[in-house]
Amino acid sequence: MAMSQQGREGGRILTERRGRAAYVTLSHPGRLNALSISMWQQLERIFGELSSDTELRCVVLSGEGGNFAAGADIGEFPQARADIDGVMHYHLQVIAPALKAIAACQHPVVARIEGVCVGGGLEIASQCDLRIAARSSRFGVPINKLGFPMAPDEMQGLLALAGRAATLEILLEGRVFGADEAMSKGLLTRVVPDADLGADMDRLVGRLEKGAAMAARLNKQMVARLSSSPEPLSEAELRSFFSYAPSRDHREGVDAFLAGREPVFSGD
Repeated sequence: MAMSQQGREGGRILTERRGRAAYVTLSHPGRLNALSISMWQQLERIFGELSSDTELRCVVLSGEGGNFAAGADIGEFPQARADIDGVMHYHLQVIAPALKAIAACQHPVVARIEGVCVGGGLEIASQCDLRIAARSSRFGVPINKLGFPMAPDEMQGLLALAGRAATLEILLEGRVFGADEAMSKGLLTRVVPDADLGADMDRLVGRLEKGAAMAARLNKQMVARLSSSPEPLSEAELRSFFSYAPSRDHREGVDAFLAGREPVFSGD
C-alpha cells in the first residue's frame, strides 16, 4: 500500500495503490473538496499517469471527509476568470483537460459518491465509467445562481448521461436533489444505503480486479467510439477490435470456462 500527496495550497489530490486498484481522493478540507486550479491540473496529470500503468485494473475516485466535491473553488474566480480570456482559459485549458484525462483513462474508473456532488463534482463523476452513490448524497449544478452557464466540454458528460431534457432541467432550475432522483435521471449506476457503500465498493473493485483488463479496455474504447460517431466501423477499426482473438486472456477465459475453474487473467 503506497500513498502520495500532490499539491498542498488550495487543496490536493491524494493517491493510493492497493493491489491492482488505485484510489484517487479529492481533498480540500473546510471547502467540501471544492476544486482549485491546482487540483484540476493535478487530476489531469495523475490520470494520465494511471492510464499508462498496465498493472492497474481499476481506479476509484472519491472525496475526503464524507463529501465528493462541491464544485470549483469560487474564491479563485475574481482573478482566474476576470475577463473573457481568463474565462476561456479556465474552462478550456484547466477544467476540460482534467475531465478528458478521466474519461480517457484506459482502466475502469469508479466514482464513490457520498455527501455533496455538485457543479464540478458532478462534472467529474459524469466522466467516470461507474458511479456508486450513498443514498444520502446530493446532486445538482446550481451555477445559475453564479450568473454563468456550464461550459461545453463540461456539459458533454452530463448530457451523455442525462439527455437533453434532464440536462436542461438540472441547469435551468439549479436545484439540488437526492440520489434516488439522480438515479432516475440516469446520472448514477446504483444507489446503496449509506452504511453499505464501503462494502459495495469493495465487492465492485474485486470484480474489476478479477476481470480481463484487455476486454475492459476494448469495451471502453468501443463505447466511446459508438457514442461519438454514427459512422459505420471501418475495416481497420473492426480488425483492431477483434485483434484480441489470439491473446492469452481470451484463451484463458475460454479454457477456464470449459474446465469449470476461475480464470486468472494476465492482462494481455
